[in-house]
Amino acid sequence: MDVNVTEDIIKRLEQPIKLFEASKYVPIDLSVTNSAFSKVNLNSVEEFSAYIDNFLANQGAEIAYGGYLEVRNIYKRSTYFLEDNRKARNIHLGVDFWCPENTPVLAPIIGKVHSFKNNTNFGDYGPTIILEHEVEKHKFYTLYGHLSEESISQIPIGQTFNPGDVLGRLGASEVNGNYPPHLHFQIIKDIQGLEGDYPGVCSKQTLDFYEKNCPNPELLLKL
Repeated sequence: MDVNVTEDIIKRLEQPIKLFEASKYVPIDLSVTNSAFSKVNLNSVEEFSAYIDNFLANQGAEIAYGGYLEVRNIYKRSTYFLEDNRKARNIHLGVDFWCPENTPVLAPIIGKVHSFKNNTNFGDYGPTIILEHEVEKHKFYTLYGHLSEESISQIPIGQTFNPGDVLGRLGASEVNGNYPPHLHFQIIKDIQGLEGDYPGVCSKQTLDFYEKNCPNPELLLKL
């Protein structure tokens, strides 16, 4: 697989791409440089959720989005984000979309179910679906994390989703890794043999590889 060709193909997709039936999106900064967010107690999902809700209300928006290659402190609360060599994984490899629990998630382009899994580590994705796409004979994958348990309860491997089909719904904090409801969306060129899971956060030491293998979802979404 020529990953550079795959990225060029993704850029050329011209059909309208959307993940939600919403009209008002606003970017949000959850990085270590956001002094207001740094005051939020991230060990309290209620306080974290209140920050997101207040941000959306103040912006008059339905969905807050962002986070690609954002360096975050969110992951310090879980040992799951420490690698074997104890290097912290704190660089976000996808785009998050923060909106209410049970919001339907739409398939952005035609794809089939590659795999799914409930990733139950603290701070992990929770229920996750990975779609496989083939465009001009080149394959790539998209990952949808933090879904509801119902989203993966009756989904067969190989099922095809067309653009605009409801892929799943956002899960509550009790099932989504202990976060405010949101979607983690990520493009993956080489799935590396994994199923239902793929790293959504990396360390500084592994950033070069993951930045190449997980390009900016803006290539596809054109927000």
